[in-house]
Amino acid sequence: MSSVFSQDELAVIRRAYAKQILALSGIADNPRLEEAFAKVPRERFLGAPPWLMSRAVRGYEAVASHDPVVLYQDVLFALASEKGVNNGSPSLHARCLHTLRLREGERVAHIGAGTGYYTALLAYLVGAEGHVLAVEFDPVLAERARANLADLPNVTVVQGDGAEWPREDVDAIYVNFAVGRPAEAWIDRLKLNGRLIFPLGVPQPKPSPQGGTHSLYGAGLCVTRKSAGLAVRWLGHVSFVCAEGRLAQPGEERQALQAAFEGGGMEFVRSLVWRESATPGRCCFTGSGWALAYDEVPD
Repeated sequence: MSSVFSQDELAVIRRAYAKQILALSGIADNPRLEEAFAKVPRERFLGAPPWLMSRAVRGYEAVASHDPVVLYQDVLFALASEKGVNNGSPSLHARCLHTLRLREGERVAHIGAGTGYYTALLAYLVGAEGHVLAVEFDPVLAERARANLADLPNVTVVQGDGAEWPREDVDAIYVNFAVGRPAEAWIDRLKLNGRLIFPLGVPQPKPSPQGGTHSLYGAGLCVTRKSAGLAVRWLGHVSFVCAEGRLAQPGEERQALQAAFEGGGMEFVRSLVWRESATPGRCCFTGSGWALAYDEVPD
């Protein structure tokens, strides 16, 4: 893959891209995140051209240029177009990674790693003393991620069902597909003061025009384990491709969750009630063994 730009010039372009992505995301105080976006080459994770750019309802269109410089913009490129799986919006991921506030030396699980671009950013943020477990359900994407990340000793790639990972306690979990409820492992393996970011969503009734099934309604949620419970922060409306594997199974809660989205109030959720009785009248949504409540969790 060649470019009309030299490697030094591409480094400058990546630096400009990093500054633009953080500015689009409203982030002014995270130099380590900016450095991660500036250092990790996006083209390494997107395969050979022609690259397919997502045009939303228009589906995918091939990018005319084969120069990797075109990849340094805030757009989605296909990883598996037939499934609607993309290398997602850099500005959206920047906001989520900023919210995670990763520290050097922390252990992170990346669930739904795709081909590893955002895994590489996570690896940069936790540093050589930290560790990233990257889990990908699709065998082809997992193999690509394993090859792309082979030179990063602080990353382990696993091909498997994201519902079953992590299997050891971690400081943070970053999920990149929509689910109707969090997996038990995501809650149970989260350390005290650990952070979980996942897209809660209800799938569209039929596949998307660009392939795969995406969320009809979706909310990015950040869950923090405190000594007094699980605090929740709403991160905004999001649309992700929906889970495969165990978490894709339709459940009795789906209709109730859709009603909760349509009724409004998800942005006011402040806590996740897990394996406990929820207070009647204080919940946006109540499922089997869990609920999203309006009550604050004390520090």
